[in-house]
Amino acid sequence: MSATINAAAPRAGIIGWPVSHSRSPLLHGYWLRKYGLAGSYERIPIAPENFARDFRALSGQGFAGANVTIPHKLSAMRCCDTLDPIATRLGAVNTVRIVNGRFEGSNTDGYGFMENLHDGAPDWKAGQGPAIIIGAGGAARAVIMALGDACVPEIRLFNRTRARADQLVSDLGGPVSTHDWDRLSGSLADCALLVNCSSLGMAGQPGLEISLQALPRTAYVYDLVYTPLQTPLLAAAAARGNPTIDGLGMLLHQARPGFAAWFGRMPEVDAGLRDLLKADIENAEGK
Repeated sequence: MSATINAAAPRAGIIGWPVSHSRSPLLHGYWLRKYGLAGSYERIPIAPENFARDFRALSGQGFAGANVTIPHKLSAMRCCDTLDPIATRLGAVNTVRIVNGRFEGSNTDGYGFMENLHDGAPDWKAGQGPAIIIGAGGAARAVIMALGDACVPEIRLFNRTRARADQLVSDLGGPVSTHDWDRLSGSLADCALLVNCSSLGMAGQPGLEISLQALPRTAYVYDLVYTPLQTPLLAAAAARGNPTIDGLGMLLHQARPGFAAWFGRMPEVDAGLRDLLKADIENAEGK
């Protein structure tokens, strides 16, 4: 089925600067076609110096809402009329719903992380053992909060810059502690879930130098990086028998609540969507 677009159909999009690289139009377009829904999903480039003006102007242009990507997640939070509790705790907005001229901000990164975890590791339980998190950026914040809310009893955070990790722990609280970067490989002996939330291992970025020798072979290894889909970390984990989870599913699942809010249907992440995005990523890598 193809999507129907008319003057009354809701519009949504992805706000960023730049935004030409975003794969969000591809996945939302897939859902619009699959469910035969009226609407459109567009790229919305907004320069930082014009953000407040252009962001608020969307309410008069037929937009039901938008996703928000770098560098605008903090600016969007400041420009929203209301925030959900998760966006408030994280201090960032990645999804906006516009209702009667009012902007409602939310953050779905943690939701996307947990849904992908449950898909890739249906037997995982929060109480199985400590989770180890690599990185202290926005993604790590969302992951740590989601795991804390899921009642993981211990979360260990490793970041190349210790001060940034300490600040994150201070901001979020909960069962999370910071540790020195050079002790990462030696801390894996009782780990049940290892999550890379950093850019290490991403195409064009330095690799993640870590020895998995001490990691139990029952531990799940989850890399938020999805370019490439098979990162060096995941390849090394799979080679020794650890179950692995790539980052593409998080991208797909975090988009679902926004689509439901704008177009009135909670979409599914199916094999067709994953194959579509996988082919697009592989095509980009081959260029």
